[in-house]
Amino acid sequence: MAEAKQTTGSGVRRMDYDEELDACGQICPAPAMRTMKQLGKMKPGTVLKVLIDYKPATESVPRSIAKTNHKFLGMEEDEDIDGWAVYFEVVK
Repeated sequence: MAEAKQTTGSGVRRMDYDEELDACGQICPAPAMRTMKQLGKMKPGTVLKVLIDYKPATESVPRSIAKTNHKFLGMEEDEDIDGWAVYFEVVK
């Protein structure tokens, strides 16, 4: 399992994830569709980190996944991609 640094007001904590999906350079609805497809391939209890650089997708991806059983774990800004990392746990 990989680890991601997450900066919060209280310092740095670690967000673990099992797989990463790069959806940078894509506009809606592609990031949400790719995220749902990838989550469907993963085992329950695993965590997917989705990289997004399109601001509207930071709302549409979690909203789309909320219609499934998968769990939204959180989001953080990612300066390396000038975008965001969004985390989901697979629930079947």
